[in-house]
Formats: sequence, C-alpha cells, structure tokens
Amino acid sequence: MNSTSASRRRRLRGPGAACLALSCSVVLGAAAPAHAFSGENHEKITRAALGAAGWHPNSLTAMANGSSGAIVANDHGQYFDIGKLHCDNADYLDPRYGGGYPRTRGQADAEIIDCIDSSVHNFKRAVAAADRLVDANGHVVAAQTSISPACDWNDQPGRAKCEVLEDLGRGWHQIEDFYAHSNWADRAGPGAIGVKNPPGLGRTDLPAFFSISRYSSMSKADWIKDATGHIPHDLATGCYPDRDHSGTASNCAGRVTHDGVLNKDTKDSPRSVIDHNFDRAYDLAVKDIARQWRNFEDELQRKYPNNGRAKAMICAITHDHPDKTCS
Repeated sequence: MNSTSASRRRRLRGPGAACLALSCSVVLGAAAPAHAFSGENHEKITRAALGAAGWHPNSLTAMANGSSGAIVANDHGQYFDIGKLHCDNADYLDPRYGGGYPRTRGQADAEIIDCIDSSVHNFKRAVAAADRLVDANGHVVAAQTSISPACDWNDQPGRAKCEVLEDLGRGWHQIEDFYAHSNWADRAGPGAIGVKNPPGLGRTDLPAFFSISRYSSMSKADWIKDATGHIPHDLATGCYPDRDHSGTASNCAGRVTHDGVLNKDTKDSPRSVIDHNFDRAYDLAVKDIARQWRNFEDELQRKYPNNGRAKAMICAITHDHPDKTCS
C-alpha cells in the first residue's frame, strides 16, 4: 500500500526512480515512496508479527522499516512493476453477477500461483543463505551476521544475514499485499455486485495456499495442484497495469481494478471504509506473517538439526549483536 491515500498508481520519483533494481540500497530506497500497503502499514504489520516473536530493535527495523526495510524492497526499482510481487491481476467475476467477464477463473488462478511461486522461491533462498550464518559447530560467524553498515536490498550476494532478511522480506511482501489487494477478508459494499463492487469473501482464516514452507519441499507440479484446489471460486485481486505472469502489462479495461475498487492500501481507500475492511485485511496480514516466520524457524530446525545450528541461526537473524549473544 502507499504512504499516501493515492494507492499504487503513483510511480517512484526522485533517487529511487533512477535507481536500477540491481543496485538499489536501503539508503536510496528511503527516498522513494512505498507502494501497495503503505510503507507505514507494511511496517506496522511486520513489527506486530515479528516483535511478538522476540526480534531485537535494529534487526526488526532492518526488516520492517516502511521506507528502507527489506519488507518494502519489492516496492522499489523495477520490482514495483512486477505484478506477482504484489499479488496483482488475479481478477475474476463470475457470470452470475452479469455479462461475460474478460478473464477466466483459470487466468486468475495463474496469477495467484505466480504470486505464491515468488514466495516459495524466496523462502528457499533464505533457507540456503542461513547456512552461512553459523559454522559447522553452531558458532555465529560475526562477519556474516552484522547489519552495520546497512544492508543493500539489491538481490546480489552479500552478508548472510542481509540475504536472509532480503529474501524473507521479498517473499512476505506479496503475502501482506494479498490481503490488501484481494477480496479474501473483505465484504462488498451495498448494492449490486459487479465490476465496481465485486463480492467479498469475508474470510477470517489464513489461506491454505500460502503454505510456503510445505510447498518449498514439494515438486512444483504437486504444490500447484494443491494450491489451486484451495483457491475459492470468487477470489479476486485487483487488476493493476503492471506485468502479469506472462510478462505483459495488464489492460484493465472492463475488469475489477486495484485502483478505486478493490485495494485496501490505506484506511481511507474506498473499499477500506466498508464494514471495517481495512482492519480485516490488516489483522489477517499480521497473523500470516507470524505464521510464515514460525514456519521458517521450523524449516531451519528441519534442515540444520546438528550441533544446535538452527537455534543459533534463528538467534543470529533476530538478535542485534549475535556474535556476542548467540554463541
């Protein structure tokens, strides 16, 4: 969501606009506005989920800061225009609500699957990068766990802790966005259901198709089959003119749109003010990030069971001075 009420249609300006995706750093990222859930709301969600899990202040800020944290890395540079990194373009409206809709349920499902796939990809990378946080005997490697100087969220090899934070942040961003950009948790406004007032599912549970940890150990064909089976028929995320799973810019004419219709990027977005829809999206996003972190911890325990390595890795990620407090 945006740091203003204008939602994601505002493009990056200032230093962030000129910054190439493979060279953007935390410092440059701070100069540009956030997108999707506002940077402020991404920060609140992430802090609420991880603060309760015992993250130390500086490590939590590196992950959660609303202008320069890993959680908003997808809102800077060329990443902003990749729909799967914001769970966009999975719009659909069943024929029972009116005339023929220009997108099929299958096309909408493909965008949801692409969104999930991006989180699975980053989860695997984070698990692999964690291996370098500690040595074979479970001792923290100081050079790999420092976050000073500040991490660069540039999708390039670097200090292990920076890589883990970036991969988790890039994988969680679209999960948070999903709740703001979809009708999973919300309710429709008064009047007829249609393109300008899509149905709301009013769900209070976390989607089974965001089983990122479980999917990371399955074949892609198997987890796609599982995930597709959990997608409700009326689920939709708004169309936004970024790149869909085919790599082409979405044409949103005649479709359920992100802007002005479905997004709950800020509390004053039109859909947000209907029946506490913003709060519904926000609360589930917090619960899901808490789930994703627990599942990541569990995966580290499964992947690195020897010599207390997983425990030391978790400590290294969450603590500000792990070389002093985690060994």
